Amino acid sequence: MTSEMVRAARMLLRWEQKDLAEASGVALSTIKRLETKPGPLGAHGSTIQVMRLAMEKAGVTFIEGDTCGVQITAARGWR
Repeated sequence: MTSEMVRAARMLLRWEQKDLAEASGVALSTIKRLETKPGPLGAHGSTIQVMRLAMEKAGVTFIEGDTCGVQITAARGWR
């Protein structure tokens, strides 16, 4: 997962960074740091996993492979 994908997923959910922090249990400062650097997230796998799961639970699907991206699959968690 890349920082660009995280930002795109947050935008689809209309989440601020603090919303992702609350939903995932990851420190706001960590999310800010991870989103600052382009490309793959420079974090422990467990950190990436809880962020991803929080956004997926809210209705985002991550597309990875030859083509990467995010899409909204449900309106759960929208603010």
